[in-house]
Amino acid sequence: MKKILFINVCVRKDSRTNRLAHSLLERLDGQVTEVRPDREDMLKPLSEEGLRRRDELLAAGELSAGELSAARSFAEADIIVIAAPYWDLSFPSLLKIYFENVTVCGVTFRYNDRGIPEGLCRAEKLYYVTTSGGPIIHNMGFEYADTLSKVFYGIEETHFISAEGLDIVGADAEGILNDAINSLCKITE
Repeated sequence: MKKILFINVCVRKDSRTNRLAHSLLERLDGQVTEVRPDREDMLKPLSEEGLRRRDELLAAGELSAGELSAARSFAEADIIVIAAPYWDLSFPSLLKIYFENVTVCGVTFRYNDRGIPEGLCRAEKLYYVTTSGGPIIHNMGFEYADTLSKVFYGIEETHFISAEGLDIVGADAEGILNDAINSLCKITE
């Protein structure tokens, strides 16, 4: 059975991004493990002390320790689904903190003898799910996740899933969201 890692940075109770992501998860075959960076005590912005501790754990080979467990789980997932609302042309800061904690040399990537990153992640696909009140003008959030996936993690197949314009005056938000949900069958085939 495939391991699906669901990184959920939707902080609102009635998040439309979360709803769209769960519709995607229903179409994927595997066991889902949800990570909520807003609820994870071990996920903090990196500091000098945090980096020192992480380096010590890496040197000791303690990949199951708190500071490295997120990176290990990320590296071992077969499919990754990220649910991140479109905020400030990107995503909530919680996702950046999560990426800081999982981008670990020796766990999710390594450098080859020419200094080029090589991915160590098992995932074959990454799905990036978002919704926005207006149009997505420039999506630095997906671009960032896509670049990390391909350059550092070795995940070549990425998919962008969105429902846009949900808060525009006169928009049929429910219809837009349902259209996005109905289009998922094309992506998951």
